[in-house]
Amino acid sequence: MKFIADAMLGKLVRWLRMLGEDVTYSNRFEDAELIAVAEKEHRVLLTRDSELHKRATSKGVAAFYVEGLTEAEKLAELAGRFGFTLAIDLKRSRCPRCNAEIQVTPKQKLAGKVEKTTLIYYNEFWKCSKCGRIYWQGAHWRGIRATLEEAKKIKGQQQLKFI
Repeated sequence: MKFIADAMLGKLVRWLRMLGEDVTYSNRFEDAELIAVAEKEHRVLLTRDSELHKRATSKGVAAFYVEGLTEAEKLAELAGRFGFTLAIDLKRSRCPRCNAEIQVTPKQKLAGKVEKTTLIYYNEFWKCSKCGRIYWQGAHWRGIRATLEEAKKIKGQQQLKFI
């Protein structure tokens, strides 16, 4: 699934990209431009703006109104609707910053590009093919895993409501 998101969903965009979803985003897009890009590129417009949602759907553009308040609630809502997995697979993940693919990069090639201590403590690294940003599973991964676990729990509770 391909998405485009409005300016209110920047943090969610980064989460979706880490999960491997192709998401176009700019906080500079006007509403008409969001609708036009969604239509042209066959993307689902994600928004928290009810008027934008109404305008898009009235023009036949696929749109989804995001209701969740927390990132876990938003992720659960979208995973339930669009059927993607709430787990990060680094073979599919995209750069949270620019949406390009990330690739495994040997740590030997990163000398001088990341802190020496980072190279000592971590063995697996990924580099964005477009912006060059470098990623590794540092201490912040505990928080990432916790958010995804919370989203899975919420999604499971939502599914039980419909049974």
